[in-house]
This record gives sequence, C-alpha cells and structure tokens, in this order.
Amino acid sequence: MIHEVFMPALSSTMTEGKIVEWVKAPGDRVEKGETVLIVESDKADMDVESFYEGYLATIIVPAGGNAPVGEAIALIAETEAEIEVAKQQAAGAGSAAATPATPAATAAPEPVAVSPEPVAAPTATRSDRLVASPRAKKLAKSLGVDLASLTGSGPHGRIVAADVEAAAGVNAKPAIATPVAPAVVTAPVAAPVATAPAAPAPTPAIAPGQFVPYSTFQQAVVRNMEASLNVPVFRVGYTITTDAIDSLAKQLKPKGVTITVLLAKAVAATLAKHPLLNARATETGVQYNEAINVAIAVAMDDGGLLTPVLGRADQTDLYSLARNWKDLVARSRTKQLKPEEYTTGTFTLSNLGMFGVDRFDAILPPGTGAILAIGASKPTLVATADGLFGVKRQMQVNLTCDHRHIYGAHAAAFLKDLADLIENRPESLTL
Repeated sequence: MIHEVFMPALSSTMTEGKIVEWVKAPGDRVEKGETVLIVESDKADMDVESFYEGYLATIIVPAGGNAPVGEAIALIAETEAEIEVAKQQAAGAGSAAATPATPAATAAPEPVAVSPEPVAAPTATRSDRLVASPRAKKLAKSLGVDLASLTGSGPHGRIVAADVEAAAGVNAKPAIATPVAPAVVTAPVAAPVATAPAAPAPTPAIAPGQFVPYSTFQQAVVRNMEASLNVPVFRVGYTITTDAIDSLAKQLKPKGVTITVLLAKAVAATLAKHPLLNARATETGVQYNEAINVAIAVAMDDGGLLTPVLGRADQTDLYSLARNWKDLVARSRTKQLKPEEYTTGTFTLSNLGMFGVDRFDAILPPGTGAILAIGASKPTLVATADGLFGVKRQMQVNLTCDHRHIYGAHAAAFLKDLADLIENRPESLTL
C-alpha cells in the first residue's frame, strides 16, 4: 500500500507551510512516529513525524518549496517493491495533487516533484540543501559557523551538533550555554523584551528598487493585522510612576528577574481582578478565559513578530516566570516554540520602552480583548502632594481594547489598579 504524506496544520492560523529540510531521503526506511521532515509554519520550525511505516518512495515538494495545508508532499510505500509504483503515481496521477490548479498539465510538475530527489548522489544533494539537525542549526547561528563549510557525520551526511562544535573548537558544554550570548543571535529580539542591551543587528544590504517577498512568518503577521481591522477598538492612556518597581527590579536582577517579567506578573495580578479585560468577544457573547496567559511581543530578525506566552502568569511565582521567559525567548530566536507556546495568549504586552519610545498604540491581536503598549520610563519633573516639585521616573502606557465587550470605565479601572500595584505594592509580586 502507498500512503500520502500531507502538509500538516501546525497551528490554527497556518494555511501554507514551507519545507525547511527533508530528514529522510527517497528509499530510506521510515518508522511510525519518526521525523521525516522539518516544516516552517507561520511562526515556528516543527518536526513532522510519519503516521506510517515503510519506505520514503518519492518526494513531491522538495526542500525550500511551499505547499498548502493538506496537500500531498511525499509518498511512503509499505514495501521496497512498491517504491517504483509510488514514483509512477507521483509522476502521473500524483501530479494532480501537487498542482491542483492545473490538473491537466501532468508533464510539467515532473521536474519539480520527482527529479530533484532520485539523484544518484544523495549525499551531495542533501549537502547542497544544508541538511542539519535543528540543534545543529541553532548552534551554528549562535557560534557563527557556516553550515555550508561542514561535512556531516550523521546519517546520510546530515550535519549534527557535534560537527558544529568541532568546527567552532568548543566542547558540548559551552556550545549549549552560548545561544543567548552572541550579538548575532540576540540583537534582533533582546531589545523588545528588555532582556539584554545588545546592539542592533546589521541591516541587510538592499539594492534600490529591489523587491523582497514576505516570508511565511511575515505573511502570518499580515493576515493577523488585516483581521484586526475588523474589530472596533478604543485606546486609554495612563501615566505610571516606576520608582518602586525600578528599585525592585535592580534587587531581583541577580536572580534572573527582568523588568519585563515583573510587568507581566503585575498585569496578570491585575487581570485577576478584572476578568473582562482577559476575555474575548464572539459573535454571540463574551468568552471568559479559564487562565490568564500573558503574551509578550518579540520582534524577530526576519521582520516578523512572535508573542511567546507566560501561561497562568497570575498563579506562577515570579522566579518560575523568569526561568520560563528566558527559555521561551531563547527558543523563539531559533523558531523552536511549540504552537501552544505562542498562540494561547489571552492578554498581550508590547514594550518599546528600551528604544526610548515615549508612547505608542499597539494593534489588538485577533482573538483577544486587550493589549498594553508600554513606553520608556524616564525622569520627569512632577508636582508633589505638598505643593513642591520633585523628579520621579514615569512611563506612559496605552491600553487598546475591543469595544464590543470592554468599555472606557472598564479600561480605566484596570489601569488605575495596575498603577496602584506598580507604584505602591510591587513587592507583593514576589510573594
């Protein structure tokens, strides 16, 4: 029997996937549950496992190609004797699945669907495509190693982590410890999440008049932003004095707690008192969420936007949140997050304060009720209660809300309680 391998839906918003790498080559034995390929969805690179056992007979969509969700991208034969039958199926009737818009033109897809894979020198072909394990790719980025210069020691010439470590002249321990350190990795995302003051990444050279198509990642952002335009929103601003929470952040910094995590915890604690801000509007009513999951916007180096989620942030202690956030950021840089780690947010934070931005408006993510835009905390001359003048650090925040179920009074009450917690009781966040 011959089985089709379909492009999977790796997230609720995914409509198309890009094949990053075929881990298996035509003719390789495939076990049920074994990774066959790596697919780039709208926001992450995911290993795709086989539902069948047998032999990878032919690859219809090669590495680097795109395919809609549900489209056949390869064929698996249960026996070696059926491999040739599967190849004929891909070249004939199978080509209709590969190009559904032009079913009559069966001859044209053959060079794309069949020819690139059954080459006599599979090792060279895979090397051209830089076949490497996800961990090897992550290490190569962090250590500045060019994968194209390596010869893989893994199965069928696949580049593994040990190959990268050997090329960089380091052992396993430092190789794992360094992904968050090099500026080449951290620069694109460190600023939005306030985790490290890294220098901006060099801007790629763009020739005048050049056209750069959206990546799969950016296409997902475009679809989400267009969907947001259908939601009636309003915005409410507030000024919050940050002297107390800034002092607490300095004390907790040696323990790995950042101001980003403190603000996320403060927001979660306030949302527990204002569940309407954590709810979402539907066509027939208001859906209150069971958990408070704070998503935090992170800018990616390819121009996309990711929102890693701190799940049940109100019920999780501050130090566990800090460890979780550090792990989420590290894996978001290499697009290794699971869908539930970036799609389950119920309230979003967007922080541009580290860029010196005073205030800005954030666009409401689809399926949520509110997003808080956070500006820079700066020394400000203010009037004190006794009629004198003093200098305090203050930041501007701007709350964007879905007006279908959240009204101005609800937003104002939330911001008032959030400000009270940050200004007067930030130490309670450590309890």
